[in-house]
Amino acid sequence: MEKFLKRKSASTSETESNLDDLPWDPAKRKKILEYHPNQRDEVRRKYLDRGPCKPYGHNFPKKMIGKSLRRFNPAWFDQYANWHEYSVSKDKAFCLCCYLFRDDIQKQGGNDAFKCDSLMNQNHSIEHAFYKQDDVAKNEYRIRLNASIDASRYLLRQGLSFRAHDESVESDNKRNFKQLLKYTAEQNEVVGKVALENAPKNNQMTSPPIQKDIVYCFAEEVVKSIIEEIDHGDFGLLVDESADVSHKEQMAVVFRFVDKIGTIKERFIGVVHVRDTSSLTLKHAIDDLFAKYGLSLKNIRGQGYDGASNMKGEFNGLRSLILRENSSGYYVHCFAHQLQLVIVAIAKKHFEVGDFFDKISTMLNVVGASNVKHMVLLIICTHLIVFYMHFMLHILGLTENLSMALQTKDQDILNAVSLVESTKRELQKFRDDGWDSLMVKVHSFCKKHDVDMVMMENEFVDFRRPRKRTNTTNLQYYKISCFNFVLDLQLQEFNDRFTEVNTQLLICMASLSPTSSFKQFDKDKLMKLVDFYPDDFTSVERFSLEQQFDIYIDNVKEDKRFSNLKSLGDFSRLMVETQKHLAHPLVYRLLKLVLTLPVATATVERCFSAMKFVKTTSRNGIRDQFLSDCLVCFIEKELFESVTNETVMKRFQTMAQHRVC
Repeated sequence: MEKFLKRKSASTSETESNLDDLPWDPAKRKKILEYHPNQRDEVRRKYLDRGPCKPYGHNFPKKMIGKSLRRFNPAWFDQYANWHEYSVSKDKAFCLCCYLFRDDIQKQGGNDAFKCDSLMNQNHSIEHAFYKQDDVAKNEYRIRLNASIDASRYLLRQGLSFRAHDESVESDNKRNFKQLLKYTAEQNEVVGKVALENAPKNNQMTSPPIQKDIVYCFAEEVVKSIIEEIDHGDFGLLVDESADVSHKEQMAVVFRFVDKIGTIKERFIGVVHVRDTSSLTLKHAIDDLFAKYGLSLKNIRGQGYDGASNMKGEFNGLRSLILRENSSGYYVHCFAHQLQLVIVAIAKKHFEVGDFFDKISTMLNVVGASNVKHMVLLIICTHLIVFYMHFMLHILGLTENLSMALQTKDQDILNAVSLVESTKRELQKFRDDGWDSLMVKVHSFCKKHDVDMVMMENEFVDFRRPRKRTNTTNLQYYKISCFNFVLDLQLQEFNDRFTEVNTQLLICMASLSPTSSFKQFDKDKLMKLVDFYPDDFTSVERFSLEQQFDIYIDNVKEDKRFSNLKSLGDFSRLMVETQKHLAHPLVYRLLKLVLTLPVATATVERCFSAMKFVKTTSRNGIRDQFLSDCLVCFIEKELFESVTNETVMKRFQTMAQHRVC
């Protein structure tokens, strides 16, 4: 019996998961008859709720048909709004109604469009008969729904769970959603008269499906706002994958773009469960996500991932799979990740540095557990520990400023490169002139805390082989083998890791920089930069740009408002603010393309941090779609707060199972 129940539970779970993961691309769907007979109408409703797949922003390819070049016309999406859809993977048009009912019609006869209407038309259902009541009943329904939306809004904003294992009337703690409704009903007499126990038993608006649908409506409105911000324009794609608390692999997706007022935005679009982390699986998941929201890989102008081979691999990584479909989707290895590798390399390649961090970690674990032991910390300090403590503190202090700057959402790649170069110069300056000042700090600390001083003119004793002579003075060891070697290693790692600095794309891009009154402007390099984006400028526009560059540079140099700009992001915002993006539209288009290049995947990492807050060990059974919806609302709070209850209510009521006359 137990085996049967487990098998039944697993089957039910698989069915729910399948309904959440129905393919968006019409060419990737399996036939309706391949679903279980009891599930087919539910699948049909799901697809009808979604509507046809309409990738408006896709760059529809042209084909030679007869003697003419022809392509799919996106205007057909509006002309045949209810059924016409398009597959990006196959470059073919499809009919949603035919897909859903063609096989049944062939067997039973009839009309596919009529069957669609019959399935979705609640005028012929028992549900509709229930809802077709007087205005008083409808008003009570709206009050209950509005209260449920308010409760959902609060829980989503705080990232809190909705349900508990026991939500029966007898339960002492029905958890957050119902407890919030109960509190609202107690404080608001209007709600109290029509909610919970005072509501019809089959229309309380508190069931788990109702909660999920409300959250889904919130999330869809947030994503809709993001898509509107992109406005069918170009964007950068930031992706990372990680296992959650239930050990399921999740892929988080963030878009980077320039909005209508010239501001760089990085928006979280959703999290997708993937069965594995192979590049092909990730690519299929991205294809489905893009099909869901009518987006196209052709609009990607930048890719930002970490250094894992499945992501950045030149032959079979996600990066290369996207580049095969879009040659202008340039990849940038996350700067923050590269910086982390630079720091880690020191500990791996220099024994004393690695040993220092191991000792510090051990000391903190031991001392941090007790206030009494904390008093003993300075007693066990040695001159070697003090030296490396001050030395690494200075290095990490320099790199921390760079790390924090790289993680800002509005950082542009030119400014990031500039910060990397500045950090390298500071490290070189410290290497050339910083020894004396470092030793002053070390000696001062040792004197203040009674730590034994090391005489620099004495012979160095290697603690690993104390009986063997080194024939090296302490000064030679500390300054050459430690100080100089570590800084040389650090600088070399910077040069090896940050390879983007020397790429032709970055070199040409630097000519757009507004710093020092556009000192780096170079018309020839900017024309080469245009060549990196062949699909964004026609031959006529390329010709026009040669003249427009001259007018543009004279115009901005003479305008004092543009004299103290520090980054491309500031430049973009000021272009829109002063209406110069209308006077120099092609230059502004090029500027926007450059700004879509990602700098770091910090935004994606923050999404996974939020996931740990939303999907906890006590909430590890949350479904994939519900998890993604909760995260979208929790992370994109700015857009979430702008979604009104009325908007959610309208979307909720347009869902087939909730239609009310």
